[in-house]
Amino acid sequence: MPSLFRSLCVFCGSRSGSDPAFEEAARATGRLLGERGIRLVYGGGSLGLMGAVADACLETGGEVVGVIPGFLMGLELGHQGITRLEVVDDMLERKRRMAELSDGFLSLPGGIGTLDELFEMLTWVRLGVHEKPNGLLNVGGFYDELVSFCHKTQVEGGFIGAENARNLIVSDDLADLLERLEETARTGPSTYLRP
Repeated sequence: MPSLFRSLCVFCGSRSGSDPAFEEAARATGRLLGERGIRLVYGGGSLGLMGAVADACLETGGEVVGVIPGFLMGLELGHQGITRLEVVDDMLERKRRMAELSDGFLSLPGGIGTLDELFEMLTWVRLGVHEKPNGLLNVGGFYDELVSFCHKTQVEGGFIGAENARNLIVSDDLADLLERLEETARTGPSTYLRP
């Protein structure tokens, strides 16, 4: 069955991290998107997990669109071999543009920038800015403590309900995560505020 997604945004590190499994997961993600004909939208870098996911998608004949702020072109070495590289003014514009280009979001291991992007998209869905699904690929338990922290501080702490907490779809299996993202795209996520 063809995917519901035309485009999927992948958030991930501009470094490869300390565990080779992180890069393996990035490459597997890029390959799967390319094989399924799903356009990859990402932060536009050529290094680290960003470069790995983009290169793997390209190797399978996939389409790759990168979005990068001008001031990061030198730091992250904007990927010159992708289908299209858009240079924007700042980080806020980067997130807005990646969201516009995507039908959903998938976060791989990464640093504070990846967490910023993940939580921004979750906030937007909670506030009804968009209704796109958000997934977290929990490679080797990398995000275990974050998931536990979010549950304890948000749900148990009474700041969001369990229904809203389920908007963050977590799996350690890429195929399962993509299937669950597609199911959420069909049914719609839980929003806190509705227009």
